[in-house]
Amino acid sequence: MTTRIRTWILLAGLSALFIAVGGFVGGTGGLVVFLGIAVLFNFAMFWWSDRLALKLSKARPLEPGEAPAIVSDVQELAARAGLPMPKLYLIPSQQPNAFATGRSPSRSAVAVTEGLVALMPRDQVRGVLAHELAHIKNRDILVTTIAAMLGAAISGIATFLQFQWLFGGGDDESPLGMVGMLAAVLVAPIGAMLLQLAVSRQREFLADRTAAQLLGEGRPLVDALGTLKRGVEVLPMHVNPATASLYIANPLSGRGMTALFSTHPPIETRIEKLRAFDAKRGIRY
Repeated sequence: MTTRIRTWILLAGLSALFIAVGGFVGGTGGLVVFLGIAVLFNFAMFWWSDRLALKLSKARPLEPGEAPAIVSDVQELAARAGLPMPKLYLIPSQQPNAFATGRSPSRSAVAVTEGLVALMPRDQVRGVLAHELAHIKNRDILVTTIAAMLGAAISGIATFLQFQWLFGGGDDESPLGMVGMLAAVLVAPIGAMLLQLAVSRQREFLADRTAAQLLGEGRPLVDALGTLKRGVEVLPMHVNPATASLYIANPLSGRGMTALFSTHPPIETRIEKLRAFDAKRGIRY
């Protein structure tokens, strides 16, 4: 519940930032125009994002009889979660990883890498699959699309202001007006991006917790996250940056200050939260 509340607080922050910046530019009319553009763009992305993500990842459908353990485990976990059976895909990469996509549970897909199937123990694979099904159950594609829509609207407003500023279209030459312009052009897009990334990180925490509930404990996912962390470091994977945020372990994640701009929370933090989840239920490692 706390993670869900944080998500909606962050979305509310994005909405407030959009209203403030849009109101500064053009009042109610400006808000409607920029929000309309963002809605249309992100609706298109929401509608076709699953096919695009699978195509960019070079994923192919599982053949009949291929990876029977994956099929069996997904069937069991999907039934446990009250979900229809998603379509299953295989990604040609030796790095152990996976992602889920789809605009609704009935149109969902789970893609796993060849490395995940070949290199990871079955109990850890179940942990990964539970995490991906949790994303489907929690409708994370819809939530992140809302965040992206607001972020895109704010960025669009900032771009409009930049052109207006460059070509002398601004009417307010007062110091206060200039401060507002600078904030809208420079600060608002960065703030929107940070809020959008924070939404993504909260959904990862929620998916981890939901997965632990589906499995009855967090231990399989804890072990899987440790293996995935080592796999990302040792086995490079060439992914399109547009799809990197979908994976359970971000192939492009950074350290230090760059973690602020990561779509995923640190794996160490995710492991700590899962261990705390188990500890509350008397499960000791």
